[in-house]
Amino acid sequence: MVRVVCLIGLGVQAVAWGAEFKIPADMGGADFAVEKIRAAAPASKLPNIGMRIDGALGEQAFSIQPGKDGLLICGGDERGLMYGGLELAERLSFGDDIAGVQLDQEPFIKRRGLKMNIPLDARCPSYDDSGTSARMNIEQVWSTDFWHGFLDRMAEHRFNTLTLWSNHPFTAMLKLEKYPEAAIEDVAVPTYQLDDHMLPQYMQAELQKPENYTIIKTMTMEEKVAFWQHVMAYAKDRGIDIYFITWNIWVHGAEGKHGITASQTNPVTADYMRESVKQFVLTYPDLKGLGITCGEHMQNKLEGENSVEKWMWKTYGQGIVDAKKEQPGREVHFIHRIWYSGMQVMMDDFISNYPDPIYLGFKYAKARLYSVNNPSFFKEQLQADCEKYNLTCWMNLRNDDIFNFRWGNPDYVRGYMKNLPDESLMAGYHMGSDGYVWGREFTSTEPDSPRQLEIDKHWYKFMQWGRLGYDPSLDRAFFEKHLALRFLVDGGADAVRPGAQRAPLQSSLLYETWRTASEIIPLINTWHWRDWDHMWSPETCMSKKEGYHSVDHFIEYWPLPGRGMQSIRDYVKAPESDGISPLEVADQLDALAEKTLEGIGVLRGGTGSTPSSGRKDSGKVELAPPSKELKQTLGDLKAFAHLGHYYADKIRGSTAVHQFRTSGEKKYKKQAVNTLKAAVEHWTAYGAVASSQYNVQLLARTSYTDWNGALLEHAEADIVLAQEAEEGAFPPSVHHKRIKELEAAVKQ
Repeated sequence: MVRVVCLIGLGVQAVAWGAEFKIPADMGGADFAVEKIRAAAPASKLPNIGMRIDGALGEQAFSIQPGKDGLLICGGDERGLMYGGLELAERLSFGDDIAGVQLDQEPFIKRRGLKMNIPLDARCPSYDDSGTSARMNIEQVWSTDFWHGFLDRMAEHRFNTLTLWSNHPFTAMLKLEKYPEAAIEDVAVPTYQLDDHMLPQYMQAELQKPENYTIIKTMTMEEKVAFWQHVMAYAKDRGIDIYFITWNIWVHGAEGKHGITASQTNPVTADYMRESVKQFVLTYPDLKGLGITCGEHMQNKLEGENSVEKWMWKTYGQGIVDAKKEQPGREVHFIHRIWYSGMQVMMDDFISNYPDPIYLGFKYAKARLYSVNNPSFFKEQLQADCEKYNLTCWMNLRNDDIFNFRWGNPDYVRGYMKNLPDESLMAGYHMGSDGYVWGREFTSTEPDSPRQLEIDKHWYKFMQWGRLGYDPSLDRAFFEKHLALRFLVDGGADAVRPGAQRAPLQSSLLYETWRTASEIIPLINTWHWRDWDHMWSPETCMSKKEGYHSVDHFIEYWPLPGRGMQSIRDYVKAPESDGISPLEVADQLDALAEKTLEGIGVLRGGTGSTPSSGRKDSGKVELAPPSKELKQTLGDLKAFAHLGHYYADKIRGSTAVHQFRTSGEKKYKKQAVNTLKAAVEHWTAYGAVASSQYNVQLLARTSYTDWNGALLEHAEADIVLAQEAEEGAFPPSVHHKRIKELEAAVKQ
């Protein structure tokens, strides 16, 4: 039971101990922080704690100071108060002496978010729900347990924005009096089988056929609305703003009802969309905002009243204006993505008319969050427009690189945060994927029950993208403390057995090994540059349209421009020219892989089982094996290492193939074959580690993770390609072939 005490004054050095709290009323975030404080230390080690709002501190800022009767936590607002309490809980969990703690903090970046393509229903998909993660997480996004855990973790990592992306969420979350048949009750999962080239969103009619889905949860529309009102209210208590962002024009579930179609020129569709937007705003009072994509499913060449931006205004814009007439004090923030439109027409037809805060949305790193931490695309493509029109932009940090393995490099993320544009240009950032749903994991070969939240499995990565956005000064020592805390505290099924103990974790070595392993994919991504999600998956060496990236792809494609790297073609043509050669990139990959494997070897030796001799005077103790999570983490890092070795030898082999074709010197052909054979050995080792921890899944934007099957066969085919290479016989340009495919698709 919480007892109320009065805390005044800030200058007294003595701190009273007794675990008495004074908490402002009706502040769920403060209650949450107090729960964490209580969990971090026994009551006997807790001081009296007072919590209050002090607006002078500023948005999301907090201070912790010794007061007359204990510690006083002040927050510039409710979020700041919660963050101050969470900060104290964290320091207690580290075992820090908090008696005289004096601390002031404020956010470096004010809006720090996550992006989730939300799979609401088989009949109401997000952009691409073909992947295993989307299919398996439909049930989870209708679970309060899932959302409570996910939102709690977001708050702990200092995220304060969640953007939920859906083609057309309205049919799954609203029942309109004017269009009642459009509502989709219950929750359904798909029963149809997809290959890795199908997009559910383009199957509007098929999605609604009963033979293509199964109801897994019965819910009336009233129950659905109550569910999402609860989720948004809970998010608000955790200091998290909810946005829904759509692609257009989709009308999943409403197609063919009341005369509704996915046509830009259909007046019924426009009216239906306007009514949907209005009622969505009115139905969900804790909704922070909406966003739009003028997507591939629009008729972008139309002019007049049905042109893209005019249609957006008469549906989304007017719908929000309609809602504000009924709720005059309501403020609806808006994100207008830069996609299939133009800046001037956006300003003329939408942005200049919008009554509330409005921002642009931009893919800051395209689809390659894990490449370089200072991408130049925004500066080159949009910064001038932001300055010209006095607009700020949400930076969409798209991770379509790493889904399976645990990544962690605080140095990379810290640099990323510092390199982002300042708040005169940037509204905030949201980090997430188009090809993966970060809900619960469903591929572990040793699953927890219930299945682990992805935000818990990848806790280290999510912590970095949230905490370093709030405070980039957090140093290596901070993260080493978290590593020690995470892997030395055991409980439940993972507890140390009687008579055994954990060997001391070398948290410094784990930090360094994890950081080193996490440099591998950014390096290969930067050298083998493929802009968008469907073009390349470094975990599978696959793309959606081109399939496996063979030796010829590695010869044809080029590094990220402006990074001082040479392509294979440029290197073979002029090996003495300036720039980092492909062979030097290969050497760097090998060095990272070797250092990772060395670190893993020491860490496994330091935490592995060393049975006691049984003699009382032996001076030995029995060491328990590493915890399941540590074992799995080291397995992921080992997978990164083998993948690094694979790409190193693939680059060398591809270079040798091109040298042979260019010069005819047989030594290069022999070198290519031998090196590509070594690459297959590394892929085999990679597949063995990866498949020991993960079952095969379909990655929505690229391929199946069949490491020991089709992917291994593709790797072996590179050897045959090298063996059959002929002098001067250059294959057709895979790049030019892809351009022709894209041109043909556009014409269709």
